[in-house]
Amino acid sequence: MNEIKIGLIGFGTIGAGVVKLLDKNGSLLEEKLGTRLFLKKIADLDITTDRGVEVEPGVLTTNVDEVLCDPEISIVIELIGGYEPARSFVLKAIANGKHIVTANKALLAVHGEEIYAAAEEKGVEVLFEAAVGGGIPVLSSIRGNLAGNNFSTVLGILNGTCNYILTRMTQEGADFAEVLKNAQQLGYAEADPTFDVEGIDTAP
Repeated sequence: MNEIKIGLIGFGTIGAGVVKLLDKNGSLLEEKLGTRLFLKKIADLDITTDRGVEVEPGVLTTNVDEVLCDPEISIVIELIGGYEPARSFVLKAIANGKHIVTANKALLAVHGEEIYAAAEEKGVEVLFEAAVGGGIPVLSSIRGNLAGNNFSTVLGILNGTCNYILTRMTQEGADFAEVLKNAQQLGYAEADPTFDVEGIDTAP
């Protein structure tokens, strides 16, 4: 069985959620893709805090170059958020011929043109479906099955974290701090939710 080796940058709330999903749905993905998705390395500044998910010995590293420069890794998932060092990491991964998957709206809004140009030059993909519409797979639908349609308006969730928080506050009268904490526990919000709750992710 062929393998696609993946590197993950960022092992926070969302990163840990990705690891859980890959573990839970690994067999299903392998069956549908005809190849195994193998998470080879996870880079994060903190590799000691318990994230509630087990990884094999040697997978965690504080050296991001073990992800960015490993010739066996063909896909890099960027989940650290923000502008820097995310931009530098993504550009270095692209320069090394790696495809990019990101949920980083802010990064793409500010540095998207530079990143797309670099990816086109290297012949790799930058996929960001998780950064659009609260993770709803709308881009692939528009590019594929709905490509023959003309759209005058597209409505959707601009920020899944805020959508969750505001919905619960509106429907339940829940306290903001309480709902935010719950969103973090469920993996909807990062440990530092500033970009979400201050509207930075949504504004660009």
